[in-house]
Amino acid sequence: MISPAHGPDAGQPTAASRLSADGSSPSADARIAEVSGALTPRSEQLTADIYELILREIPQLRGDRRVLTLLQASVAENVATVLHVLQHGIDLANVHTPAAAAEYARRLAQRGVPVAALLRAYRIGYTRFQDWCLQELLKHTDDALVVGAAGLRIAGVTAAYIDKVSEEVLSAYESEKENWLRNLSAARAARVRALLGGERVDLDAAEAMLGYRLRQQHVGVLAWTAARPVGGDALDRLEHATADVAARAGCDGRPMFIPQDESTAWAWLPLGAQHGFAADAAAAGPPGAEAGVRFAFGTAASGVAGFRRTHQQALSAYAVALAAGSAGPLVTTFDEVAPLALMSGSVGLLRAWVIETLGALAADDEHHARLRATLGVFLAENGSYKATAERLTLHKNTVQYRVRKAEESLGRPVGDDRLRVELALLAARWLGSAVLRATPRPRP
Repeated sequence: MISPAHGPDAGQPTAASRLSADGSSPSADARIAEVSGALTPRSEQLTADIYELILREIPQLRGDRRVLTLLQASVAENVATVLHVLQHGIDLANVHTPAAAAEYARRLAQRGVPVAALLRAYRIGYTRFQDWCLQELLKHTDDALVVGAAGLRIAGVTAAYIDKVSEEVLSAYESEKENWLRNLSAARAARVRALLGGERVDLDAAEAMLGYRLRQQHVGVLAWTAARPVGGDALDRLEHATADVAARAGCDGRPMFIPQDESTAWAWLPLGAQHGFAADAAAAGPPGAEAGVRFAFGTAASGVAGFRRTHQQALSAYAVALAAGSAGPLVTTFDEVAPLALMSGSVGLLRAWVIETLGALAADDEHHARLRATLGVFLAENGSYKATAERLTLHKNTVQYRVRKAEESLGRPVGDDRLRVELALLAARWLGSAVLRATPRPRP
């Protein structure tokens, strides 16, 4: 229990004698160090809590997987920095904005996200961080004066840190925004976003600004570099690779290319009156492969409505490709992954479902990969051993053996729930390790 105050006559120190002018005391400083020391091993949990709260409260920050990863890194670095400042009494004059936080601000500027959303994220993060600190503080002392002094000190230091970092990320955001807007493509990007958002636009004026005919067949494309861009020429590589794909496809003119950030771009391939698009042929031996360029394609569609639809399909294919990670294919088409695109809102849930459906066949090793590949073709060929053998250039007995082993791994005949198995095999084919059960690697 907290002891009642007895006053100066009882020989007890007064609040004024125990609390210094800056809101701290020796006891409070010790408690602050204990609190930050206790929270440091739990920083991952603290980061996840703040990150999830920010996404719930600020819909504008719900970007694609790479931008969300950068947001999570920004939160993690800020949390770690403030905990170090509190634990070791570091002077804020010697503290600088974490690299991920500055990069995240620049990326939001590139994508046109309002700066108000970024600053609100810092306010939300500050409040939740304070809650964690105060809850932890109450575990270390029940002295009301120490709790008050330590709480004030934590609030003051954290507020000063947020103020300092907010100014620096705001500066990074504004500088990047100015640079980005200098690019003439920004006006085109704004017009494209208006089209995608369903706004009514003058088609003649829009086509003149974009240099692209909207009243034709299109294929939406997402192009991106798998590795972190080096040398600032990633967009040039993306544009050249996209133009090469358009040329291979025999497109009616140059594609429309709209950068989204320094390593990602949207594009539309103009097909004119063509109603089909062979993505595999157009991207055979992708010209950007050596430069680490990857593609996601929608399906051919017509007019302004088709312009929107094929883009949304390309975005869905892109989400599947990102979920597959760096081991995924260089080219992903919506036609091939449509079921996954519609069911992969949570890769974690999808992985659990794939493992449950495939059983031992979900093992992430070469042996089970061969069995999955053979079974997938066998099902696609309507259970014909002969057709499967011809397609895979295998002996019929080999196909029969592999299908039998695949069913043993499944623990049941494949015909029992064929649709589930086919979807699970599709997920395993495109997402690989992201949805398979890890297996221990053999020792050398």
